[in-house]
Amino acid sequence: MSDVSQAFAELKRGAAEILLEDELLEKLKKGKPLKIKAGFDPTAPDLHLGHTVLINKLRQFQLQGHEVIFLIGDFTGLIGDPTGKNVTRKPLTKEDVLANAETYKEQVFKILDPAKTTVAFNSTWMDKLGATGMLKLASRQTVARMMERDDFKKRYANGQAIAIHEFMYPLVQGWDSVALEADVELGGTDQKFNLLMGRELQKSEGQRPQTVLMMPLLEGLDGVQKMSKSLGNYIGITDSPTDMFGKIMSISDVLMWRYYELLSFRPLAEIEDYKVKIAEGLNPRDVKIDLAKEIIARFHNEDAAQAAHQEFINRFQKGAMPDEIDEMEIAAPDGDIAIANLLKEAGLVASTSEAMRMIKQGAAKIEGEKITDNKLRVASGTQAIYQVGKRKFARVSVK
Repeated sequence: MSDVSQAFAELKRGAAEILLEDELLEKLKKGKPLKIKAGFDPTAPDLHLGHTVLINKLRQFQLQGHEVIFLIGDFTGLIGDPTGKNVTRKPLTKEDVLANAETYKEQVFKILDPAKTTVAFNSTWMDKLGATGMLKLASRQTVARMMERDDFKKRYANGQAIAIHEFMYPLVQGWDSVALEADVELGGTDQKFNLLMGRELQKSEGQRPQTVLMMPLLEGLDGVQKMSKSLGNYIGITDSPTDMFGKIMSISDVLMWRYYELLSFRPLAEIEDYKVKIAEGLNPRDVKIDLAKEIIARFHNEDAAQAAHQEFINRFQKGAMPDEIDEMEIAAPDGDIAIANLLKEAGLVASTSEAMRMIKQGAAKIEGEKITDNKLRVASGTQAIYQVGKRKFARVSVK
C-alpha cells in the first residue's frame, strides 16, 4: 500500500461519509499541507467524549502534516445552532461564549498539538462583514432552500416556530469556510446541510470547494441515543478518573467496539487482534479495561489510569464481580424509575420491600457504590451495573 493510500485509509477510519472521496484523494496526492477546519460553538463549558470524535480526526490530519484550524464559533454561538432542535435555542451572552471558549482551548490540547494548531474565532471576519455584508450573505439562498433542512422541515410541519436568524446559521458556517479557504471541513452527520453550504459558497467565490468529511454521532452509555449531557449518558473529559473508568466499564461489549473505532488511538490492526483474541476466549472485560485506561491516560495521566483500575478492582472486592453479567433493558415511561422498582424488575430482589430493606442494610450498590437514598429515581438514557448482596449483578439500561 502506498503512503498516500495508507494515509487515506487512516483518514477514512470511522468516517460516515466523505464528499467527495475522489477529491480528498486527489488533494492528498499533491503532497501539500491542507487546511483542515472543524468548528465548535462554545455553548457549554465542558466537552464530552462525543465531541472528541471530531477532534481525534483533526489529530489524524495533524499527524499527517496538515494545517489544523480549531474554529471557535463565538459569533455562531450567539445565534445558536438549530441542528437537531425542535425549538429555537436560547442565545448565549457574549460573556458566556468567551468564558466557554477559554475552557475549550484548554481541553482540546489534551488531544491536539498546540504548536501545530491554529485557534480561530469566527467573529474575526463576521464582525467586519457588518449589516450590509450580512444582507448580501442572506441573499445567497432562498427560504425554499433552507426549508430543505430536515429539522426546519419537521418544525414547520409541526407548527413549531422558526426564527429568521436561525436561517443565517448555515450561511455563517459556510462563510467561515470561505474566510479560511478551507480544503476540508469536518462535522457530524447531523451537520451535512451546513457543511455542503460551505462548498456552495466557496464555489460562488471562485474557490475550490472544500471536501466534507462527516463523522458519526457517538452513542452514549445507553448505546442508543447520541452522547449528551442533557440525557445524562455522557462521559465528560473533565470527569474524574474513577468516574471515567466506571462509565466505560458499564458500556456493552458491542458498544465497546464503536468506542474503539472512534475514540481509541490504537492501530486498526491492534483492534482487530483484540477481536481475534476474544473469539479465542479472552474476556471482553479485559479489552474494555485497556480502553478505559487509554482514555483516562489521555485526559489525566498514566498514573491516574492505573489508580482508577485498581480502585475499580477494590470496589468489586478483587474479582467478586462475575465475568458474565446479565444485561437487560427496563422501561421508564415517565422518564425515570424508582430504584426499588428497578432492582425488582432487574430480578435482583423479589419485591420492592426487599429492595428497601437491602438498601437500608447497605447491600445494594450502583457501580460498586452503596445506594444510600431509597427514594432515588434513575433517569432514562442511563446504563449502570447494579448489585444486591455479594453475588447478584445486572447491567441495566433504562429506556
